Amino acid sequence: MTRFIHDQFSKDYLEELLKPYGKVQAPSRVAAEVREIDVLFSPFSTQTANLATLGLLGKMATTSAIFEPFRNPASKEEITDCLLKLLEVRNAIQREANRTKTPISAGEIPHLWVLTPTASETIISGFGASLKSDWVEGVYFLPEYLRTAIVVIHQLPCTQETLWLRILGRGRVQQRAIDELAALPANHPFQRVTLELLYSLQQNLRINQNIETDDRELVMRLAPLYQEDRERARQEGLQQGLQQGEQQLILRLLNRRFGEIDLSLIEQVQRLSIEQLEALGEQLLDFSEVADLAAWLNQQQETKNQ
Repeated sequence: MTRFIHDQFSKDYLEELLKPYGKVQAPSRVAAEVREIDVLFSPFSTQTANLATLGLLGKMATTSAIFEPFRNPASKEEITDCLLKLLEVRNAIQREANRTKTPISAGEIPHLWVLTPTASETIISGFGASLKSDWVEGVYFLPEYLRTAIVVIHQLPCTQETLWLRILGRGRVQQRAIDELAALPANHPFQRVTLELLYSLQQNLRINQNIETDDRELVMRLAPLYQEDRERARQEGLQQGLQQGEQQLILRLLNRRFGEIDLSLIEQVQRLSIEQLEALGEQLLDFSEVADLAAWLNQQQETKNQ
């Protein structure tokens, strides 16, 4: 169960980082057996220079790309499935080119990036993957015409350039990346949105009773960071910003839990005070359906009117 929570976090995270620079489809369906691509990205031609902000991830996104992140080490079957998705996308592009009688440019066919925490030597050698001198340690390229690389996150050097990929690691690698993220200047363009996604991940993990050791440690690491973040905002007098951030977090959790919710309920949540939002954040863990949320909001309104 928690694997799917991490899968959704990875898709949301990559989408948030990449959407200022291009078109993101997450997930994107391809033909044949209706396989879903986790993140399909096409850069805006005017934004490629700005991708340097994302370091190694930005370098990967300078051309069309498919990102397939894995919480657990990707198996040979999973990597093969990713290759099938790439080939199906390539075939779709070829069919369209044949229909319109236009040539395919090299940049139209996406590059596949398989993001895995670890990978055995057997996996790397079995796919004929190898390092390149102009790329960092941990990025293994398959033969040229396959347009694919296996990115072993736990082998990446601990530098600013790799931070945005190491956030998708596990255990100590991920926790160190979170520490580095928290140390970034508050005005960094991606610090706030990443922290909010991590806080949402933390809340989703807390809902589950049976979670792995790595997940328990992640929840414990994020809890004080969230409290410090909230207290810092209070001390700086950023009550309005804090309230908006709390609203976004609560609405994100509600959407994850129940899907699309009625606009009237969203408006009621947006009118809650910061104290009520904090109370809702704890209470929603016990909600089983949208009706529970509506009843809770009505109770808050009745209390206010007394």
